[in-house]
Amino acid sequence: MNQLLEELRAGLWAVWNRRWLALGIAWVVCLLGWLAVALIPNSYESEARIFVQLDDVLAEQIGIGANARERDIDRIRQTLVSSVNLEKVVRSTRIGDTVSSPTDMERAIARLEDDIKVVSEGENIFEISATSGRSELSDAENAELAHTIAQRMIDIFREENLGGARGEMSDSIEFLNQQLAAREAELSTAEERRLAFEAQYPDLIGGAQTIASQMSATRAELRSVESDLAAAQSAMAAIEGQLASTPRSIIVPGSGGPQASLAQAESNLAAMRARGLTDEHPDVVAAQRTVASLRERASASGASGGGGMPNPAYTSLQSMRVERQSNVMSLQSRAAALRAEIASINASQAREPGVAAEAQRISRDYEVLREQYDELLQDREELRLRGQVESERSAVQFEVVDPPTTPRVPAAPNRALLLFGVLVLGLGGGVGTGFALSKLGSTFATAGQLERTFGLPVIGTITHTFTEAGRDLRRKRFKYFAAGVGGLGVLFVVLVGVEFVQRSTMA
Repeated sequence: MNQLLEELRAGLWAVWNRRWLALGIAWVVCLLGWLAVALIPNSYESEARIFVQLDDVLAEQIGIGANARERDIDRIRQTLVSSVNLEKVVRSTRIGDTVSSPTDMERAIARLEDDIKVVSEGENIFEISATSGRSELSDAENAELAHTIAQRMIDIFREENLGGARGEMSDSIEFLNQQLAAREAELSTAEERRLAFEAQYPDLIGGAQTIASQMSATRAELRSVESDLAAAQSAMAAIEGQLASTPRSIIVPGSGGPQASLAQAESNLAAMRARGLTDEHPDVVAAQRTVASLRERASASGASGGGGMPNPAYTSLQSMRVERQSNVMSLQSRAAALRAEIASINASQAREPGVAAEAQRISRDYEVLREQYDELLQDREELRLRGQVESERSAVQFEVVDPPTTPRVPAAPNRALLLFGVLVLGLGGGVGTGFALSKLGSTFATAGQLERTFGLPVIGTITHTFTEAGRDLRRKRFKYFAAGVGGLGVLFVVLVGVEFVQRSTMA
């Protein structure tokens, strides 16, 4: 701790010993710095706030919802400070008076891009700020220019979202019309090529994939028809079995004769078979003999219809048999047609191996063109509807919440802070210079430094003794030094006061 205090004392002595040099450096740094601060032109900033209404039921219904409009407005906000828009600002303000060449325009646009800021505050509020601090203009002119730039940016914001959006919509519709005309011509050519191919190869329409699908469907249908045919044939056999066991006529009570006896015998034989008796059963064999004998007697007597009446069940079974026969014949015809179709497809593929690939390519090209045409047509109609809604009823409504202000007080620079910073820098530079020079010299401020440097004990020190004339001269020099330091402070206070007076006068 004692060594630290000793070093501090040595540093203060070194600076004090070179106080005039430090004061001179402080004055030079402060004067140059304050002059530079005075030459900095005042910058004036104009601010404006815009509220954007995004809610509209009809617009959301047809696809111009809040999300789409937010994306459009965000795009406008990002492109608002584009070179094209900034060039409009330059030409419509007094900045363009000094532009005489493309190089001057590029420099003006680059500077204006730094002077304009567009900030989004929340979802519906946009803040536009414009700054002007041109040295060739007066304070009043800079303030007016900042206000003009902010107002022009609001106008461009409105034009880009309303007129620009509608112009862009018209351009988009015109572009889609051109694309539709081109796709329509290509689609017509592809359709003619497809029709010509189908006329030449009707069995290979749709290409290999379509043919494979058609073959698979045909075979599945053939399997289904064959299954139905088998069921119909089984039903036909059952009907024929029932007809064989059903008598043609039934016995009428009170009647006799061979025919009635034959009908009774056939009925008994059918009843035995219904009970499950086989043809080898003795009763069935006896009944068959009886039926055969009576059938001969009935034939011999020539009275085939006597003694009974037609059996309704037999007549119904005959009708069902005719219907089943018709169904079986229809299914057989359908199965034959499907087999012929499968054979024709196989024969065509075997005869023309490369035609299937060509058919697939033609079909694929046609489908792709048709899908593109349908999508473009749908996009054009949607854009046309959106354009009509935006023309008659804007989905975005602007409201200037805070109009551009005409600044009264410069936004920059903060001269009081800069003046104080220069003062601190000047004083620090003077003190630092004096301390650095002390480190370059070979003098020692304290006996302890001398003892540590040479490693020898110091017996004592001799105090500097002043005469009366020396003390007077010392007091006079101290007053001069204090006056120099005080003058530096007074000049700082005066400059700060002038700055505040100027600000109050501008306001």
